[in-house]
Amino acid sequence: MTACAIESSAGQPTDRTANHSTDHSADRENGGTPRAGCSLTVAGTYAARLAGRGEGRYPERWTLDGPEPYAVPLPGSQPEEPDTEVHPMGDGRVLIHRRAAGRHVFALLYPTGPGTGELPLGGVRCPDDGTRLRLLPPAPDGETAYALAVGPRSTAVWLVAGSAFGPEHLAEVPGRCSGGVWLDRTARILALDRVTEGPAGPVVKTVVVDLERGGEVSPLLQIAADSEDRLLLADPDSGLLLIRSDAPAPGHGARLGWGVLGSTLPVRFPRCLRLPDRVVTPFATQPGQMLTPERCAVALRVDGPTGSWVGMWRPAERHLHQLPAPRGWLAGAGWWSADGLLRLPYSTAEHPCAVAALTVPGSPDPRSGPHSAREPEPARAAPRPVPLQEAPLARLVTK
Repeated sequence: MTACAIESSAGQPTDRTANHSTDHSADRENGGTPRAGCSLTVAGTYAARLAGRGEGRYPERWTLDGPEPYAVPLPGSQPEEPDTEVHPMGDGRVLIHRRAAGRHVFALLYPTGPGTGELPLGGVRCPDDGTRLRLLPPAPDGETAYALAVGPRSTAVWLVAGSAFGPEHLAEVPGRCSGGVWLDRTARILALDRVTEGPAGPVVKTVVVDLERGGEVSPLLQIAADSEDRLLLADPDSGLLLIRSDAPAPGHGARLGWGVLGSTLPVRFPRCLRLPDRVVTPFATQPGQMLTPERCAVALRVDGPTGSWVGMWRPAERHLHQLPAPRGWLAGAGWWSADGLLRLPYSTAEHPCAVAALTVPGSPDPRSGPHSAREPEPARAAPRPVPLQEAPLARLVTK
C-alpha cells in the first residue's frame, strides 16, 4: 500500500508578496516527454503556469473568458522550486503543490490587491520508498482537485482540494499507475494506465477507477494480451478515445490510434498520425459532438528536431493538417471553444498574455459571418462510461 499520511492545516488564509519576472518557456517532463506549458480548466476559462526563470519562479493565473486575456502574478514570499505544480480552479483561484523533504503541501492562491492570499489546505507525507506524488489533470467540475501517489506496488488517489477536512485518501489501486484521464463531467470516473508484471515482463493496460464506489477498478483498454496500451485523451460528449499502443506492430514502437467508448467497433491506427522522428501528442478535443466521434476535431502537439507545432485532425478525414504554432506558444496547451476555434495561449515580450485562434483547414471560419451558423445538435443522451467491460476495444485496424 502507498502509505502516505495526511498532515493537517490551520486552514487560515495568509498574505504573501514578492517581486516577480516573466517567463516565456514551456516545461518538459523528466525523460524528455513533452508537458504542456500551462494548465487549463476544462471549460477554458482560466489557466495557470509557473512563470519566471531560474531562481525567480512564481505562479501566474490567466483569465481567458473575457474580451481580452490577462495575467495576474501570484508571487509568494520566496521563489518557487522548478518542480512546483500549479492548477487553475473554476472560481479563479490557483492550486499550488509544493514539495519539501518528503512532504507535499497544498494551498489555494488568490490575488489580494498588491499581494497574494494563500489558503492552506494541508499536506500529505509519503514514505521514503520511491513514492512520487503529482497532481492529476484539472477536474471537469472545476471545484475539486486530485493527486496521484505512485508507490512501488500500488497507487493512491487523493482528493487535495474540495474536501472539508484537508487531503482525503479516496482509492488504492494495485500496481504502478501513470497518466490520468477523466471520462465524465463529474470527476467520478478516472482512467489510469497501470503497470503490472506479466509472464514476459511488465504490461501496461488502462483501467478505470470509480471514485464514488470506494475506488472500484475495472478494465478499459486491452488490445492484445502483451501490448502496451495507454489512454491519452477522452471526450465525454462524443465518446472519442485517443490511444497509444504498440499492438499494431510489436517491437516497432507505439502508434497513435482512436476508439469509441461503449462501442464494439475496432481501435483504428490511422497512417496519417505516423510521423517518423516526431512525437505526436493529442491535447484537446472539440466539445459538443454528441455521439459523433468521427466529426470530433482533435488538436495535437507535434514535437520534432526543430521545435513544436500544431496538428489538427478529424477521424472522418484521415488527414493530419500541420500548422505553425504562434510564437511563444505555451506548447501543448489549448482548448476548443464553443464556436469551433482552437485557442492557443502564448506569451512573448510584446504580448505577455495572449491567445491565438486557429480553424481546421477546409472548415468555415466561425468569425467570417453567416457561414458559421449551424443548426444546434439534437438533444441525445451522452454515452455512459460504465460498465466498461461492454466496450472491450479488443480489435484493431491499421488503416
